[in-house]
Amino acid sequence: MSLIKSISGIRGTIGGLPGVSLSPLDIVSFTSAYARIIRESYGRKRHSIVVGRDARISGDMVRQIVCGTLRASGMDVIDIGLASTPTTEMAVVFSGSSGGIVLSASHNPREWNALKLLNSKGEFLNATEGERLLALVREHVFEFADVDSLGKYTCDDYSARHVEAVLNHPLVNVEAIYRAGFRVVLDGINSVGGLIMPKLLESLGVTCYQIHCEPTGDFAHNPEPLPHNLTDLSAEVIARNATMGISVDPDVDRLALVCEDGSMFGEEYTLVACADYVLGKHKAANPGDRLHTVSNLSSTRALKDITVKHKGTYSAAAVGEVHVVEEMKRTGSIIGGEGNGGVILPSLHYGRDALIGTALFLSLLAERGLSMTQLRSTYPVYHMNKKRFELKEEVNMEVLTSRIRKAYPGAAVNDIDGLRLDFENDKKWVSLRKSNTEPILRIYSEAPSREQADSLASEILALL
Repeated sequence: MSLIKSISGIRGTIGGLPGVSLSPLDIVSFTSAYARIIRESYGRKRHSIVVGRDARISGDMVRQIVCGTLRASGMDVIDIGLASTPTTEMAVVFSGSSGGIVLSASHNPREWNALKLLNSKGEFLNATEGERLLALVREHVFEFADVDSLGKYTCDDYSARHVEAVLNHPLVNVEAIYRAGFRVVLDGINSVGGLIMPKLLESLGVTCYQIHCEPTGDFAHNPEPLPHNLTDLSAEVIARNATMGISVDPDVDRLALVCEDGSMFGEEYTLVACADYVLGKHKAANPGDRLHTVSNLSSTRALKDITVKHKGTYSAAAVGEVHVVEEMKRTGSIIGGEGNGGVILPSLHYGRDALIGTALFLSLLAERGLSMTQLRSTYPVYHMNKKRFELKEEVNMEVLTSRIRKAYPGAAVNDIDGLRLDFENDKKWVSLRKSNTEPILRIYSEAPSREQADSLASEILALL
């Protein structure tokens, strides 16, 4: 059993002891503390909070506890039911609410669930708000409403408005996508992607073949959209003679693509391709504008290469959507995200969104007139190795990273998030960081060849 508390919320496995797993008591504590944060931040007497969830088996149970606790705290609840994370984020803004709670453990297996906490902009809480939240939970400083001040409960659905906002975005070339006659196989991982993604694709005139799209929450495979989990999708793309395959994670903020021959486009390259399209459009329309992109320290350097090709600048942020968004705002980036297939387009909203990622990618593919494999061949070739190191006990990261730095005295060091070592002459890098969502260390390496990337990761594992 696991329970992970962080500034962005709480994540854990269902069943077990309070404080050790994601128990009803822990859900009440975090929801109550969040309600107090909202009152402290916005000061109004009446607040509405949007609640959306993915299709996990535990989702309805968690939803009932969260909604009841919010009402007990004097908060009105807008329950949008089965909804993607980006839909919930946008619903906060659409409804003029004071915040939102997303009930989803993203790519974690079926026994996990989580509460992700949003502010009035539909964005994750910042570090200061998060630390305040954790302090309230530790101190059990909660406050509940009297019987005449209990929150109201309403239901609504914002999926159609989300799809409409994507279709109406000026960078989405709906006409070109319609003309292209794309045939797409969609893997909805038996969650909310199976509900909203077909609506988007059909609205774009795309023929959509669906696998694992019943929102039962009983995931057909490991929900992280990695190549070894997408064999069904790859086989179906070939069998259907489809243009491409699309896979999303359970809450639809990550996007992985499969080429027409069944090979992986590479989730790291989802953002690269979308950025290539957006940068090109902005440069053509506004030649004097300063172009900037952002990804996290564990993402491919291909984004930097593409940005420089468009005469833009690139910067890296610590891992985590909130950190990427902060850096994007600081630099005025026109697109950014994470190498796990997370695309953030600020002109729509500051959140990873597989819907806008899909629409941008299809626009690019339609305008270029290329196949998936042809498009992939136009981008820099890098190979990434992603390994995990299970943590059996608490690790002193400062001591650990200090020892590894000494083993590579010639590398450029970035320690804003764990440790990243760059070997610029060889165009390779390796990063080591403690996961925010699982009790593991993540070791990522990248290089121009598979052998170089594997070798670098193996060296770090041997040191560990």
